[in-house]
Amino acid sequence: MLIGSYRPFLSLFTAFLIVASTFAVTPDRAQAATSQPYEWKNVVTNAGGGFIPGIVFNTSEPDLIYARTDIGGAYRWNPANETWIPLLDFVGWDEWGKTGVDALATDPVDPDRLYIAAGTYTNSWDPNNGYIMRSTDRGNTWEETELPFKVGGNMPGRSMGERLQIDPNDNSILFFGARSGNGLWKSADYGVTWSKVVSFPNPGNYVQNPANEYQGDIMGLAWITFDPSTGSPGQATQTIYVGVADVAESIYRSTDGGATWAAVPGQPTGYLPHHGVLSSTGDLYIPYSNGIGPYDGTKGEVWKYNTKTGVWKNISPVPDADNYFGYGGLAVDAQQPNTLMVTSLNSWWPDAMIYRSVDGGESWTSIWDWESYPNRSFRYTQDISAAPWLDFATNPQIPEITPKLGWMIGDLQIDPFDSDRMMYGTGATIYGTNNLTDWDQDEQIHIKVMAQGIEEMAVLDLASPPSGAPLVSAIGDVTGFRHDHLLQTPTKMFTRPTTSTSLDFAEQSPNFFVRVGNEDYELHPNGKSVGFSYDGGSNWNWGNSEPPGTRGGGTVAVSADATSVVWSTGDVGVYVSKNAGNSWTKSTGVPSGAQVRSDRVNPNKFYAASGGKFYVSTNGGSSFTQTAATGLPSGGTLNFKAMPGLEGEIWLAGGQANGLYGLWHSSNSGQSFTKLSNVAQADTIGFGKAAPGATYMALYATAKIDGVRGIYRSDDAGASWVRINDDQHQYGIPNATITGDPRVYGRVYLGTNGRGILFADPVGGTEPGGPEPVTSSTISPTNASFDLKASAQAAIPVALTLNGNTFTGVKHGSYTLAAGVDYTLSGTTVTLLPSYLSTLPLGTVNLTFQFSAGTHPVLQLSIIDTTTPEPGVEGEMKVEMYNGERASSTVSINPRIKLTNTGDKAISLADVNLRYFYTADGSQSQAFFCDWSHIGSANVVGTFHALASAKPTADTYLNIGFTAGAGMLNPGQSIELQIRFSKSDWSSYSQSNDYSFNATASSYVEHSKLAGYINGTLQWGMEP
Repeated sequence: MLIGSYRPFLSLFTAFLIVASTFAVTPDRAQAATSQPYEWKNVVTNAGGGFIPGIVFNTSEPDLIYARTDIGGAYRWNPANETWIPLLDFVGWDEWGKTGVDALATDPVDPDRLYIAAGTYTNSWDPNNGYIMRSTDRGNTWEETELPFKVGGNMPGRSMGERLQIDPNDNSILFFGARSGNGLWKSADYGVTWSKVVSFPNPGNYVQNPANEYQGDIMGLAWITFDPSTGSPGQATQTIYVGVADVAESIYRSTDGGATWAAVPGQPTGYLPHHGVLSSTGDLYIPYSNGIGPYDGTKGEVWKYNTKTGVWKNISPVPDADNYFGYGGLAVDAQQPNTLMVTSLNSWWPDAMIYRSVDGGESWTSIWDWESYPNRSFRYTQDISAAPWLDFATNPQIPEITPKLGWMIGDLQIDPFDSDRMMYGTGATIYGTNNLTDWDQDEQIHIKVMAQGIEEMAVLDLASPPSGAPLVSAIGDVTGFRHDHLLQTPTKMFTRPTTSTSLDFAEQSPNFFVRVGNEDYELHPNGKSVGFSYDGGSNWNWGNSEPPGTRGGGTVAVSADATSVVWSTGDVGVYVSKNAGNSWTKSTGVPSGAQVRSDRVNPNKFYAASGGKFYVSTNGGSSFTQTAATGLPSGGTLNFKAMPGLEGEIWLAGGQANGLYGLWHSSNSGQSFTKLSNVAQADTIGFGKAAPGATYMALYATAKIDGVRGIYRSDDAGASWVRINDDQHQYGIPNATITGDPRVYGRVYLGTNGRGILFADPVGGTEPGGPEPVTSSTISPTNASFDLKASAQAAIPVALTLNGNTFTGVKHGSYTLAAGVDYTLSGTTVTLLPSYLSTLPLGTVNLTFQFSAGTHPVLQLSIIDTTTPEPGVEGEMKVEMYNGERASSTVSINPRIKLTNTGDKAISLADVNLRYFYTADGSQSQAFFCDWSHIGSANVVGTFHALASAKPTADTYLNIGFTAGAGMLNPGQSIELQIRFSKSDWSSYSQSNDYSFNATASSYVEHSKLAGYINGTLQWGMEP
């Protein structure tokens, strides 16, 4: 997670005793520019989307929990609604490094006190030193002390810890373990002043990779642990343990309150200690790895040190010979001190490992176990309904499954007041459970997403098209989303490619999107770093080709009419495609690495900027010509855009301190630019709907105006500006992307580097005199069920609350329900008819109620069938099935089938046929694949057939047959088939209304809508 651009800043401070700032971190500042109150909220993704290196429970107050992130600040748990509250949104432009939190400590004596070690990088990327920040109101307000060195919240080893700790007996005393060889530091006045503990003998010597600037720093000290039994209330704890990143000697102890130190004798060597957790029985548990994480670690051990006897014991869950991962998170149950858990830091295949012991590590059980390969048994269920996109849109083959337990599991914690609650951080979210002790009864624990409120994504690009979803995003780590509802989590993330750096849409055909990133070619050897969407960002497919030699990245622009795509790659220059990615031709006259944009009116015009020069193409991007424009910034940030509705209207933000910096405007396609004198600095620019009574679109910028850094709006083409954020809502250094909403005046979308996507509206709605904010219509109920059993079928009435809007219809995916046939309308009640409902597939079906304005509410239907499926002939065979890919829209349909002989005679598989019924959604040719089967993939064949009479839920079926080489299926014997099929052009199927589709099952269940035949006679299930 890296910030793209930085402003030079010099901070020199070499005093040995560090004295705190006596002012609040966010003092009031005079603002010469006018301001307008705005309400800021996160665009919800509900899972975080980034690494959670640390979770900290207060040990004296229940439900007081904190989480720290590597680039997105710190959060406090809100038990009232089980969400997280951000604590560092006030951090501003010049001190953005404080959003990286390398350690956190919550006071066990005075729970109102909170401390963090803040700073993002210890290398040249962060110009500032680190800080110890302290709060006496649980993070609502802060004071700070600057350190004489840097702190690395986003550096390697950031999930080791905690390296900042409070003495549990005398809470005025704190210790901090520094990076970069800076050793151990102590404060005796609640973190106000700090001094180096010069007697501490080992500042650490481990370096992850000396040849790489990011990985080339000394890791330093990893964690600090107090033994509270060696002190008393008000009297300093005497015994303290410190873990150091040194494979030769890593565990140190003081028995005199930190005055003197010595290595603990007999300690293991060869590995690096990630945590040190002391139980109330006096046992110190330490997970080791051969790397500091969070990405590495291929070997490790777990050790227990009896602090009373001095005996060390290797209690690793996995013998060294079988181990292929290092250990990360470790927790001891405060209520049951012999109960502990430890995680793999990175076990990439088939999944992470979590182990649990109830006897102090003498024996272990694991969260999953191997059965006969490739099958596994599980001590858990996993619920990602709060953030369905956490399946990462993957369709793995067993033994892998989706979602995964996680990766980069550097921290796991058990609630000290509730043995049933556990949380752990991953590279993408926080997972947890509230029934942990069921594990010990050989029952499954229920893992779910526990990250609601955390939004940690690094946002690289945003688009708000004139129709379709209000927002489409390009995200660094998790690719991006189509945000149909700003306050509801998206159901899926983007794929193809697997990362995103830039996106654009055709202004006159806004369903056409193009997105570029850096594809994982090792994972997808035939993948491309460019993707195309024809449905407003809902579904993506790789281009059929890409510029030769590219590894992707860069920026992309789409012509206004979708006929041309210009891609400035991150490595091989600028290319143009005029056939939707089927081929690419190198553009001429434009330098490699230039930023590219399209004119939003003239489809032949494209623009490029690089090195203080501006370029224009008038032939759809084939060639560019440098314009006569001068006075543009040649370094620093660069962000320019062309305004919709006005040909040649361009705004350019960028530059750097001590050089050209600001905002420029051109009305002649970049032939000349005028610098705005009232904007000292600007880094992003975007456009939104014009103000009431105005015709020129509103401008939005992250800028410095009248000496104040902020987020600004102009309603008069830049003549005047209004600040729309305040000092409590600064979000670090949002210098990548901003846009307004072309449909809602005053609304702004802001991309941040670690706090996700923010959106904001003026408090109280639009400006006085403008249109009233739209009130969306609602429906009741929003959830209902329909039973396919003939005697139980019943119509479903849905009451409409119009709120001034007009009802326009009901849609199921792309299908529009027919009034009078599928439903009736009487007054403000829609009645869904059984004749339509009975055609829907089992599982969850979403019907969208359309209105003339506002958001469109969704009725979630649960389609059930309480009848018992009966095979055509009793006892011959049974078919079980689930769909490996259950998204409503997919480029491949993936049935997982289990066929069992339930009779008393052997069946020749060559006589068996299975039929999967579906709608083809097009006339393209289709391809069949069998990825795996007990009988061999080559013995499974598939052919496609059109139904003689199309049905609402099926016009085609896949016939699955077997060769003579498949052999016999004996009585009681089963075979499994992992199959998939797709269209030749990889366009999408809409499978949610397909007859044979099962939207709910995630394992084999009897499925009557997949028909089975022996010698052409129906033996199982029902045809549509």
